[in-house]
Amino acid sequence: MGRTQAFDTATAVAAARDVFWDKGFEAASLADLEEATGLNRSSLYRAFESKRGLYDAAVADYLDTVIAPRLARLRDAEDPAAALREYWATLSAFITMTPPDSPRRGCLLLNSASGIAGYDEQQRAVVDGYRASLQRAFESALGPADAGLPAEEVERRARLFVAITASALLLSRVNPGEAAALIATAATVGG
Repeated sequence: MGRTQAFDTATAVAAARDVFWDKGFEAASLADLEEATGLNRSSLYRAFESKRGLYDAAVADYLDTVIAPRLARLRDAEDPAAALREYWATLSAFITMTPPDSPRRGCLLLNSASGIAGYDEQQRAVVDGYRASLQRAFESALGPADAGLPAEEVERRARLFVAITASALLLSRVNPGEAAALIATAATVGG
């Protein structure tokens, strides 16, 4: 008979997610993960099989708890123009109100683009999937918000908004004020 797991998996994954968010996959040590989760190495390996298994669980949690709700508000909005304004305001607040020593600076997925996603096909697909989902969400909001815009203009603006979002989230780790200024610019472009 196997051992009964004596910890909450979701809590451990959320704690590990913050370590990966802050340090990236490569720089996050097992000691860092043990300290953050309060679990020993054998418990982590028993639950997740490897550091990579824990990272994959953390990314899945990030997609479900951070990304999906933000994109749903854009995609499913009754008032798309208001949803776009809310998106930019929420993103700006996140960037400007996150303390400089917080592990939650920037975007876990975009932060990984210069690390593990640069050489790992699975993570590359996750990051590119996020980009595509973000673009579709912007297109969903932009079309109705700017009724009468040609489809190619909606696509162009959505692509611009993805680029601004990615730039702002990456820049927020080193210059939150400039990242917020990028977002303020995006909010004036349309929608």
